[in-house]
Amino acid sequence: MKKPDSVYHLSHTDLDGYACQFLTSRCFENIKFQNSNYGDEITGRLKIFFDLMLLDSAKEILLLVTDLNLSLSQCSFIEQQIEKLQSFKSGINIRVQLLDHHGSGEDSAQKYEWYFLDTSRSATKITYDWLLENFGCEELKEYEKMVEAINAIDIWLKDEKGFEFGKVLMGAIASSREVGRALFDEQDRAHKFHMIESAQKLINEADAHIKLDNEMHAIKKAFFDTGRGDDTLDNLVADYLTDLLTARKDQLKISYRDKTGVLTYALPNISVIGNAFLVANPDIDFILNISPNGSIGLRSNNRADVSEIAAELAGGGGHPNASGGRIQGFKELYSYDQVKAFVQKLIEEKTEA
Repeated sequence: MKKPDSVYHLSHTDLDGYACQFLTSRCFENIKFQNSNYGDEITGRLKIFFDLMLLDSAKEILLLVTDLNLSLSQCSFIEQQIEKLQSFKSGINIRVQLLDHHGSGEDSAQKYEWYFLDTSRSATKITYDWLLENFGCEELKEYEKMVEAINAIDIWLKDEKGFEFGKVLMGAIASSREVGRALFDEQDRAHKFHMIESAQKLINEADAHIKLDNEMHAIKKAFFDTGRGDDTLDNLVADYLTDLLTARKDQLKISYRDKTGVLTYALPNISVIGNAFLVANPDIDFILNISPNGSIGLRSNNRADVSEIAAELAGGGGHPNASGGRIQGFKELYSYDQVKAFVQKLIEEKTEA
């Protein structure tokens, strides 16, 4: 089968989901990724993809969904959006393919031809076999043992040889919250790909699962090395994220009365990261981080009394340089632009009252 001009790949947020994307990243050249948990987030992520497709000049597009079971209404939404896009953009052909192994998607699989369901294999194994069968992608064969290890842990084949190796890697991916996909999606995924690729280098060694467990801390540190010398993982992550935040500073800026701040969304470890960023950026008075549940954390470096901001925005409080609270009525959003629009509107309402 001819490879599509452009691929949009939505997958789950665990090892099985990211491994599917790791494989497609090595098979297709022009590919965009997103990850989702189950429920309403799937629809939110799909909407982002369809907006991007509207601007895509490619003629042959593949929408690939892996390791996620979709409801009948979500499947219907996909077909409606594709129909609209193909009627709006003449000459475009959008193919959809879902590869999953969760039995709860049986109703959808029976109704939609593009919904492939096989409960006997992990999504990674399904994706691996599908890529080889349909697109060749012979370069993927070097990852066969990795695929089998992920398959063993994901569907719990504990007697399989790669089970323990897969278990170590699954735990590493599950606990990987250093970057945070809400704000730095590409970098967060790159971090997970780095762990999978680094694990691949150990998979043929004796006691590979023990060596992977022993080396995972160093594997993580290697990803966050910014060239400033060795340091603790926390400090390396702080420097890495400070660089990312500084590069996007203008996009993240918000104003609160006479103060200039930056708004972040679901940023991990706001105390360490926030302080490092503010030290490196003395032109910024405060940093405001909002979590998906509406909780906020504010930090300053003696340039703003963030306890006043926390009190006014969220009925919170704390210290002049470290405060928090919770915004009532906040609903989880799936793009930073939506979050920023919500917070800016809230600031306008509170400061004009």
